[in-house]
Amino acid sequence: MFDLDRWQEIWFTITHNKSRSVLTAFGVFWGMFMLVVMVGAGVALQRGMSANIQGFATNSCFIWTQETSVPYKGFKKGRAWNMQNDDIALLINNIPEIQYLAPVLFGGGGSNNVTRNDKSGSYSVKGNYPSYNDIDESKMTYGRYINDIDIAGKRKVCVIGERVYQVLFPKDENPIGKNIQVNGIYFQVIGVGRHTSDINIGGNAEESVVLPFSTMQQAFHQGNIVHFMAVTAKPGIKVKVIEDKIHAVLGAKHNISPDDKKAIGGFNMEDIFNIFLYLGIGIAILIWFVGLGTLFAGAIGVSNIMLVTVRERTKEIGIRRALGATPRIIITQILSESIILTLIAGVLGLMFGVGLLSVVGMALSSGDQFFKDPQISFTVAVAALFILLIIGTFAGFIPASRAINIKPIEAIREE
Repeated sequence: MFDLDRWQEIWFTITHNKSRSVLTAFGVFWGMFMLVVMVGAGVALQRGMSANIQGFATNSCFIWTQETSVPYKGFKKGRAWNMQNDDIALLINNIPEIQYLAPVLFGGGGSNNVTRNDKSGSYSVKGNYPSYNDIDESKMTYGRYINDIDIAGKRKVCVIGERVYQVLFPKDENPIGKNIQVNGIYFQVIGVGRHTSDINIGGNAEESVVLPFSTMQQAFHQGNIVHFMAVTAKPGIKVKVIEDKIHAVLGAKHNISPDDKKAIGGFNMEDIFNIFLYLGIGIAILIWFVGLGTLFAGAIGVSNIMLVTVRERTKEIGIRRALGATPRIIITQILSESIILTLIAGVLGLMFGVGLLSVVGMALSSGDQFFKDPQISFTVAVAALFILLIIGTFAGFIPASRAINIKPIEAIREE
């Protein structure tokens, strides 16, 4: 049942000394405000990192060749070697844990190497398989990506990056079916790709021309050499597993010592992403640790002030006890005052924190920022309010215990 008199008494007690109540509540307000802002900033950091790797396979590794560093089977160290076309099928057939494998070629660069009519630019040229787009995705703003028919037919087609399109074509012109020249050779544009991640392997994807792998080998006389391989592991398989197997298979075929750690270069994206994942978890733990610490510091302030309040009201509490007030009533009164003061301060801190995050979010939405949409979830807000309730109870527990230990006769005599 709603007890209006009790709530009026609680409110009177809180507002009786406004300056003291405000200064006491500010500690809780600031603790909740900082917790909300730090959690929101952590969320924005995680979203920014996610946006930067969107479309890039985190379960991938990349392989290339380097000079040998160990003599083996009559070969001296320092031997140069190359991956070849038949290595593609060899790896796929011998390593069932591979999900996607995409060989890559680089070449055809130079000053103003890509032209169309009177416009030109200097761009990187790559030879890819269709599966590369499953590893490092490009969203197609026009047309399509390279497919298996392009590879099999060695078609003279290309996919250009958005920056290449902006330079070579008038605004809003559909480039599909139009021809461009790459080092003097004509290729038909079949797509324009917009890179979804900020990770660029072998040059900026926005400033690249992608040809079918087989076409590039033939058009630029690159034989059967493979410069680079991008590989992903099947779900549930660690990338390290396929990385080690790739080294073993290639090493056996190309006479590379099992002890040679330098002949096959590469990096494991899963390990890199795991570092960022653990970093994010660590930041989140630190944020909650600091935020909750600040909140509990505010609670200690509330508890101290409530102790002072109980001391000031010793005579009043003694009279209540003499008139028949039970310990439960006294405890409820003190705890209610502590909880209400804490909740008011905490809710204001929550509102101001959410408001600041909204303003910052609107300011950051206009640009391509590393921080994306700082905010807290409804679950976090509810959890924060629940924590506030616990803190308010904690802050009032010691003063309430002090209050029920007051003896009525001694309290009435106290001046």
